[in-house]
Amino acid sequence: MQVNQTHSPVEPLTLAEANGILHAALAAARAANMPPVAVVVLDAAGHLVALQREDGASMLRTDIALGKAWAAAGMGVSGSVLHGRAQGNPAFFNALAATGHGKFIPQAGSVPAVRGGVVIGAVGASGGKGEDDEAICAAGVLAAGLATA
Repeated sequence: MQVNQTHSPVEPLTLAEANGILHAALAAARAANMPPVAVVVLDAAGHLVALQREDGASMLRTDIALGKAWAAAGMGVSGSVLHGRAQGNPAFFNALAATGHGKFIPQAGSVPAVRGGVVIGAVGASGGKGEDDEAICAAGVLAAGLATA
């Protein structure tokens, strides 16, 4: 799917949608018996809209989830795609991490939120295996009636 990251008449991510994404992602984590997780929802500009850290999730979980979401929002693709790209171009991805002042984490565990082909935000999670974190992010986005890229 080709997504458009430019300005358009598509409605931005709302707080109600972000809270719905969090609720569905956390429900998916519990259904999968994952360890305690943190889930972060950002808008298209990488600003925090909503965040929850489950009881027992370690102190780094929110920062890791934020970095994963920030990377997905900035690049318009999932963390697993970014991780694959980083393997083939480490110098560029190290530069992105430096440019992002440590906020850019290209690892599995995040997805962009897309409305009408436009990235309107991103979701990142941390606490389980990367593919499991990414699955709960996708579950949250889809439950909100949005698409992933």
